[in-house]
Amino acid sequence: MSTYHRSRRATRPRRRSPWFLAGGLVAGGLVAGTAGAAGAAAAGDPALAGAGRPAMVMRADETGPGHPGEPDREPRGKDREGRPEERDAVGPPDGGRPDGGHREAVAVPCDSGELIAALVRVNAEGGGDLRLAPKCRYTLTHAFAQPDDYDGGIRDAREAADSAENPGDAEAPRRNPQHDKAGLPVIYHPITIHGEGATIERGVHAEEFRFFTVRDGGDLTLREVILRNGRSLAEGGSIHVVHGASAIVERTTIIGSTSLSAEGGGGGIFNDGNMVVTDSTFIGNRAAGTAGKGGGLLNGGVLAVHGSHFRDNSAVGYGGGLGNYRGAAEVHTSTFVHNDAAQGGGLASFSARTRVVETKVLGNIAQVGGGIANSDALIFLRRLEIRDNTATGNGGGISTFQGLVPLDDSIVAGNTARGKGGGVYAEKSNVLVRRSGVHGNDAVGTASTGGGIFATLGQFSLYRSAVTGNSATVQPAGVFADKARVRVDDETDLVDNEPTNCAGSRVPIAHCFR
Repeated sequence: MSTYHRSRRATRPRRRSPWFLAGGLVAGGLVAGTAGAAGAAAAGDPALAGAGRPAMVMRADETGPGHPGEPDREPRGKDREGRPEERDAVGPPDGGRPDGGHREAVAVPCDSGELIAALVRVNAEGGGDLRLAPKCRYTLTHAFAQPDDYDGGIRDAREAADSAENPGDAEAPRRNPQHDKAGLPVIYHPITIHGEGATIERGVHAEEFRFFTVRDGGDLTLREVILRNGRSLAEGGSIHVVHGASAIVERTTIIGSTSLSAEGGGGGIFNDGNMVVTDSTFIGNRAAGTAGKGGGLLNGGVLAVHGSHFRDNSAVGYGGGLGNYRGAAEVHTSTFVHNDAAQGGGLASFSARTRVVETKVLGNIAQVGGGIANSDALIFLRRLEIRDNTATGNGGGISTFQGLVPLDDSIVAGNTARGKGGGVYAEKSNVLVRRSGVHGNDAVGTASTGGGIFATLGQFSLYRSAVTGNSATVQPAGVFADKARVRVDDETDLVDNEPTNCAGSRVPIAHCFR
């Protein structure tokens, strides 16, 4: 049964090939573009750092004085007689709005009614910029009532395609439109909100509603806002971005929001479209439905996360901090601390494509995959610190089932499993550990084995890595393999694991002694 009911369900990533976004395309990584170059900036290109939207770029030899063959050319703006210079018809004069110049942000007084009225106005005008009152608290007490102008053509076509791909999804119960409520007007156009540190909150005794719903064709940019106590009976406790919409969330904090969707989730945010999240914080959000997913954020579309922090979020199903389901996600320079779920306490990748770089996964808890859980999916891990996570079952640090997991230049240390695989548990998976360390992990149950690594029914490879100082109740404590192909190169160290390094494994482990 699908996570998403009817029109809100995400399609499989392969249906979005060639992965064009709102101003970019995938190149060299999983995600680049979507109203900016945050993914590329996170990959280490300082020229793109902080970029928000695609800009028109002109070649150096077209930009003014010094052009070969035209040494006397004046700078653009006025001709030699002081008259305005005619410009090429390639876009607006400043690369911005067609009427020239940039939109002035409309100041919104510190009143929730004024905020609603301002959003109604900019929607009616086809988009606009709003600036909230600094440090104001906008308290919403009722869901905003409005006709839903959602385009059924896109919705119906997507539903038909999804049903053909996933026949089992037809068994999912129909969505109740009454559950899909928002406290603010639905976003149908490009709208930017400069929060100035203001808080938008749902009243303590108010009915269930999220704050923002971004519909097909809508494009929300949210900066420096605190969203508190959102609560939705559907997906997205604070924000829901549908399949044909996009959003940028910058320097925003989402606190104490909840999704009660039975099989969906996204306690803070549910993204089914294109989204970039930068320098933002998710604290104490919950995916509290029967199989709720993505306590802080649930992605079913295309997502880039950079420099963000997920703490104390929870999910009944998987992805306590972040869940990626049937989507493509990149996570850079972020932290996942003290989140919990049934699977993937910190983050989870299920039937998805996920790339996580230069990120810390610390002190999370789950039944399976205390730090990270991967299932039927690719998750690419590079320069990670995966420490002090706990699984009440298998995979204290990482658990993967029927997946591909390249783990490069990373540390998996101090994790605990009460089942198997204190550091890494791999079943029917292909795991490549390169230039990484698996240190000081524990498998502590009465029948627990594979304190460092447990692999069964797949392939596990170690290159220029170290598996040291791990412990298990049942030998071996270093690497245990059963019905799995294991490759260990001669530059990998398997030492100082107790009670044994590899003795007791059902498959011989090369370059491992005792």
